[in-house]
Amino acid sequence: MTPDFKLTERQIAANRMLGDPQRHTLLVGGSRSGKTFLIIRAIIIRAAKAANSRHLITRLRANAVRASVWLDTFPKVRDLCFPDLPMTEHRQDGYFELPNGSEIWFGGLDDKERVDKILGQEYATIFPNECSQIPYSSIKTLLTRLAQRAPGLVQRAYYDLNPVGVGHWTNRLFVQNKNVDNEEKLRNPDQYALMYMNPEDNKENLDPAYLDELRSMSARHRQRFYEGKYVSEVEGALWTADMIESSRVSEDDVPDLKRVAVAVDPSGASGPEDYRSDEIGIIAAGRGVDDHAYVKADNSLRASPEVWGRIAVDTYNEHEADLIVAERNFGGEMVAAVIRAVDPHVPVKLVTASRGKVVRAEPVAALYEKDKIHHVGRFPRFEDQLTNFTTAGYVGDKSPDRADAGVWGLTELMLKTGTGRAVMPHIS
Repeated sequence: MTPDFKLTERQIAANRMLGDPQRHTLLVGGSRSGKTFLIIRAIIIRAAKAANSRHLITRLRANAVRASVWLDTFPKVRDLCFPDLPMTEHRQDGYFELPNGSEIWFGGLDDKERVDKILGQEYATIFPNECSQIPYSSIKTLLTRLAQRAPGLVQRAYYDLNPVGVGHWTNRLFVQNKNVDNEEKLRNPDQYALMYMNPEDNKENLDPAYLDELRSMSARHRQRFYEGKYVSEVEGALWTADMIESSRVSEDDVPDLKRVAVAVDPSGASGPEDYRSDEIGIIAAGRGVDDHAYVKADNSLRASPEVWGRIAVDTYNEHEADLIVAERNFGGEMVAAVIRAVDPHVPVKLVTASRGKVVRAEPVAALYEKDKIHHVGRFPRFEDQLTNFTTAGYVGDKSPDRADAGVWGLTELMLKTGTGRAVMPHIS
């Protein structure tokens, strides 16, 4: 059962650590560094070693564990490393069975019926995958099921994530060696092992263009996804990296939308080369039948009015929006005129910034805290601006054009107060 697969030097070191006797092991680092691959490989080895043992791989959302692990990473590991090891797929129940009777289970923590079934069993291994999205309360519940006594195996919890804010429970446990609940020093720090892994450690298996893309990200996202470091959080931030990460969903998680808005935060830019001016924020979001909001697109750019007007209308059409909501303060009726010039049938609602940016942003940030707003995918520059909003003001570079647009749109969808006025389409 020797894997026909060559690991990089860093991955070999991580593989050794996964076999060490500590109970808790975290692989943390950048995107596509091989973290999940190595842990699944270790789990299959453990399952093959101990007959009738059970092992659990879980994520916050059932759709994510199915799409990312069951249908993607797990078959890749099986085919590359264990081509001669037969596995029986029990699709309906959600586990693979090995010839020795061992079982590898998969589940999402958002599926109550499945969770009850999964947590009714004990496991020799648990693996919360991408645990940046999983609250520590769920981890504590999972650890109560790390209780199966399997011959020849030490019970182990494996974890991985792209690092988020320094306040995340993984940083407190594995880096600071503090108890998450009371901030006291761990009594058994030797049971918590940590290794950083970055895409450069896996560059032999990656397309150079992918690495270039990671290097060109904004500073905070480059720190997370390329350098694999925990992100320092701005004091008094209204949004944190953890809050945004826990809000993230896939397109499959989005319910039917009962209302969609495209929000525009205009600037005085005359074109893409006008770096003295801010960008024009263009954010699309919808309110679902579950009364949660879903951010669908960030099409912000620095361009002339003719260009950004077309982009705003294209975004409106692409997402089958109900209206475009835009700030009136800058240029008065200019925004409505620009959009009308592209398509006179698009309804535009002009809103007036009668309060400061922070006052407008705070109610929207509160909805994120309540898990009522979700990001469908990743929007690095929009998210960077959100995390630079503080109770004392915005501390990022220039103006938070993308964040302002997002606040306008989400306010319209989730906190509508009747302010602002609709500009009826001009029918020629």
